[in-house]
Amino acid sequence: MINMVQNAKDQAAALAMAAYQAAVADGTLPAAEVKTAPVEIPKDTANGDFTTTFALAASKALRQPPRNIAQALLDHMDLTESYFASAEIAGPGFLNFRLNDSWYAAVCEAVEAEGAVYGTNDGLKGQKIMVEFVSANPTGPMHMGNARGGVLGDTLASVLTACGADVTREFYVNDAGHQIDKFAHSIEARYLQIIQGEENVPFPEDGYQGEDIKDLARAYYEENGDKLVDVPEQERLDTLAQFGLSVNLPKMKADLERYKIHYDNWFYESALHESGYVKETVDLLTERGWTYEKDGALWLRTADILRDHFRKQGKKEADIEKLDLKDDVLRRANGFYTYFAADIAYHRNKFAVRGFDRVINIWGADHHGHVARLKGALDAIGLDGGKLDIVLMQLVKLLRDGEVVRMSKRTGKAISLSDLLDEVSVDAARWYFNAKPDTQMEFDLGLAVREDSENPIYYVEYAHARICSLLRTLGEEGVSVPAQADVDMSLLTGEAERALLKQIAQFSEVIKLAARDYDPSYINRYLQELAGCFHRFYTACRIRGEEAAVRDARLKLADDTRIVLRNGLKLIGVEAPEKM
Repeated sequence: MINMVQNAKDQAAALAMAAYQAAVADGTLPAAEVKTAPVEIPKDTANGDFTTTFALAASKALRQPPRNIAQALLDHMDLTESYFASAEIAGPGFLNFRLNDSWYAAVCEAVEAEGAVYGTNDGLKGQKIMVEFVSANPTGPMHMGNARGGVLGDTLASVLTACGADVTREFYVNDAGHQIDKFAHSIEARYLQIIQGEENVPFPEDGYQGEDIKDLARAYYEENGDKLVDVPEQERLDTLAQFGLSVNLPKMKADLERYKIHYDNWFYESALHESGYVKETVDLLTERGWTYEKDGALWLRTADILRDHFRKQGKKEADIEKLDLKDDVLRRANGFYTYFAADIAYHRNKFAVRGFDRVINIWGADHHGHVARLKGALDAIGLDGGKLDIVLMQLVKLLRDGEVVRMSKRTGKAISLSDLLDEVSVDAARWYFNAKPDTQMEFDLGLAVREDSENPIYYVEYAHARICSLLRTLGEEGVSVPAQADVDMSLLTGEAERALLKQIAQFSEVIKLAARDYDPSYINRYLQELAGCFHRFYTACRIRGEEAAVRDARLKLADDTRIVLRNGLKLIGVEAPEKM
């Protein structure tokens, strides 16, 4: 895949090194072991399009002032057949390069040649990666944290795929353990209250209080009457839990499908228990000496594991001792395995059974204390906990025109994902939730439905629709987008034109950064900048009514922008509308 920014950086670095070698050959500079210096894009375009610190980095080895070295490089530099029109010295010895028409033409050639895959790369080719996200308890409706985690996980998976990885999207269904037991007791109490009277059946103190529990109990009663009243309690609890899951899970799947999230796999916690894999994993920890028994329960030596984990990370002993490290129960005195035991087994399954090279979990920030414990436990069973990456996301604050919103206008209850999607479009929800994971985000419901430039998703989608409208209008006049080979790129010399071309070229770099940092919000910021560059170009540079050669060059540039906008919006699961 073509990355014109990286190509220019590589070429500038090679030109500087070739110039140094030529200067050594004729005795202008002394021979020494010098390394290729990085090439960057200056913040101020007045300083050129690309710059290198080669002369500054080589100064010590060559025992010469950086500007002397830079001058020698300039005197021996051959820009023929390169992407650069000129090079110049700046400041203490920076070498600044200015692009020529061939680079701008190559950007458009890359967009034309690659089309729907423009911007992708193969940097992660051969990597088998799992992204596990949402994994909400199936005991109630999905909330705002799930809504945010859903988009972050789904978009990150798309970004990693765009970098060549073999990606699996997974939802871990917590259909076993304490929360399901509490779920069952909650439905049971509401079910028996329907039959025996609310005043005659106490509700569990820690039970789930939501209206959805009452709805489940009522639905079961309407279908089955009082047939569970006289059966053994455990049978009643199991039946009601399974009934609740049979209603909630399809609803969760339907809500996520509506949200444009499609999983490759739904993995059930119960399968780990039923297959004996949790027991096997705990036995493995015991064999390795990481467990002990106390008060009838089996404990993991989590504190010792974490001390080893932090020592490997280079933490000081004094700092480790200050931490409040505690051991964890793996199997309770009643013989039931804890959620932590199941979680260790689940992640062992990801690596040891299914062979993922890297596993990424999207978790709420309130799980931060669990990160090192899980990584350490994986190390303890002989797996590499360093291959598990946790993306912690901060809370969501819902606003409506600046005021905090906690309840749905429609239902009067806490806003669920379903309620949210009744208020704003799926595209708006996906755009806004794809914010930087480690910052608390504010989602303004009023802003999300506005149709003006203040609403970023509208601003970006409008840029795409505006280009499509232009193409339709010109098409009606008999003018179509020309092939790159028929366009004279030297006509695109205006500041707005060049700025738009550079922004188009940045797309490949942005995808790489989003994958590297596990931060798909890079795509949002890029698309806003691209839309802004286009709107400025469209205002400054007339297309219709211009002389044919200029019109065609600008039309080609507009169409290339359309392709990149579409590709970027697709990555975050947002439509690229042709009309607005």
